[in-house]
Amino acid sequence: MRQGGSGPPYDPLHPRIRMNEEEARLLQEIIHEYCGLSHGLDSTFFLERRLGPRIETLGLSSYREYYHYLRYDPAGERELEDLVERITTHETYLFREEYQLDAFREEVLVELSREAVRRKRLLVWSAGCSTGEEVYTIAILLRESGLFDDWTLRVVGSDISRQVVSHARRGGYGLSSFRTTNDYFQSKYFREQEGRFFVREDIRAMCSFGQLNLLSTERFDVLGHCDVIFCRNVLMYLSQDARHRIVEAFYDTLNPGGYLLLGHSESLLNVTTRFDLVHLSKDLVYRKPLGQEP
Repeated sequence: MRQGGSGPPYDPLHPRIRMNEEEARLLQEIIHEYCGLSHGLDSTFFLERRLGPRIETLGLSSYREYYHYLRYDPAGERELEDLVERITTHETYLFREEYQLDAFREEVLVELSREAVRRKRLLVWSAGCSTGEEVYTIAILLRESGLFDDWTLRVVGSDISRQVVSHARRGGYGLSSFRTTNDYFQSKYFREQEGRFFVREDIRAMCSFGQLNLLSTERFDVLGHCDVIFCRNVLMYLSQDARHRIVEAFYDTLNPGGYLLLGHSESLLNVTTRFDLVHLSKDLVYRKPLGQEP
């Protein structure tokens, strides 16, 4: 295999190397096997447009050759990470889906402050955290609540993308990340530096980030038992079997009475019946029943 394609720049509308249906099926298969992603992969044009530049950079002659590279080359696993980076988007912002955050602050945290008062520890996991805005939003809400002043608080963010995890660790954002943020929170918890806004150090100290493929459920043990898991607008892109596998692992990771918060268009219908559906005043959330083993 030769490295480094030559010729004119890649044109997504007129690619020199076309993908046939069998090649698309093979790529869909390996992507699904790696991370469970299925949404949007039925478009050959989409895959061509996102992966075409990589085919030409590697100097490959076909997408079947690219599939074999992913499957059998020693560099294939890292290339697969790069592939997923190319076909996924990471749009997010601070204080997203505010109605759910209100329910989290006004009801979920109040309930947890009562139930976990003896151990005075709270762990919240943002699964699929993208560039970190959700993690810092959660940390700010924990601090603002006034319920946990002498507690040990941790907010962990994970994402399949190493690139966005690196961004999240830096904790610096442009104005677009504050599109729904109250001025009070922005001025109190962020410091402007050269046109970007950086999270206050004491909030950053509450947070940690790591790269994690959610299908690697055996790695969830590293986190410890969680009190709340946010997994918003992630499951909707995954296959049914991947959703089931991940949600079952979420259940095992939560403490008894712990909460699972999904995106507004997501549910556990046809995924699992182990969680209780809890009707809060501003949202519907899922909860691991009290008395169940973590």
